[in-house]
Amino acid sequence: MRVFLLAPALTATLLVAAPGWKSAAPVPLPRTEVAATRLGTSEILVVGGFVQSGSNVARADAFSPAKNRWRRLPNLPVSVDHAMAASYRGRAYVVGGYAEGGGPLARAFVFRGGAWRSLPPMPEPRAAAGAAVAKGSLYVVGGIGPDGLATRALKLDLRTLRWSFVPGPPTLREHLAATALAGKVYAIAGRTGATGNLDAFEVYTPSKRSWSRLPGVPETRGGTGAAAVGNTIVSVGGEAQETIETVYSYNVRTRRWSRLPNLPTPRHGLGVVAFNGRVYTLAGGPRPGLFVSSANEYLRIR
Repeated sequence: MRVFLLAPALTATLLVAAPGWKSAAPVPLPRTEVAATRLGTSEILVVGGFVQSGSNVARADAFSPAKNRWRRLPNLPVSVDHAMAASYRGRAYVVGGYAEGGGPLARAFVFRGGAWRSLPPMPEPRAAAGAAVAKGSLYVVGGIGPDGLATRALKLDLRTLRWSFVPGPPTLREHLAATALAGKVYAIAGRTGATGNLDAFEVYTPSKRSWSRLPGVPETRGGTGAAAVGNTIVSVGGEAQETIETVYSYNVRTRRWSRLPNLPTPRHGLGVVAFNGRVYTLAGGPRPGLFVSSANEYLRIR
């Protein structure tokens, strides 16, 4: 059973920005444990999550970085927290997560033509995982399945809309981040339970159907997010005894990690999305447990 502490919402305006980071229009509804991804060519989607009351929601909002403005979208067909999201050719996909009653879901949706449309369900339920699209397929890695930590990854061919199982990351974990770069899927950090943060960093090569281990994240973190910009993967957010402010980037060419400016509003359960050379961090919990935020902060990656 998931147990959280309740606390008032915090917004991005309560904290002083760190060097390099800038604040954008706050998320309309403060929440945590959201899913976020690109939507179309000009927007970022934030969907689901916990609100201050402790309930999860079906709410979906789209943010335009160019206009610095949000618009309300139709609700997801189900209320959800700890869902996974990824995008492909302008379409946003949202899969799994925890249902209102607390069990993991197998449902999957795509936002197309201004509406949510159901996709074939996943072969098994999954929550608190990572999702990314590589070579025309949506991958769901890690997370909680029907019997605890998932051992296999899920793959949805976005052309045929058929699901299949593929090998999962060598390090079993939940509350991890996932992103794709140059046709490969990366699984970043995570944890093994309520405690037990990890620095595990692994990459999946679809053509080989195999995972390889990479240099670990410089700091262990669970409840984290990541995004790929250029040749770099940016690791942001998480929680331990406190929320994690440190931000790191990994260069896939040099295979080295570098430190970036600290996140001004440290958060876990946040959405992390790359957009036009920037990394946006949206919503999330500013303290461990159930604390919510409307923070929307971004950093340009050079």
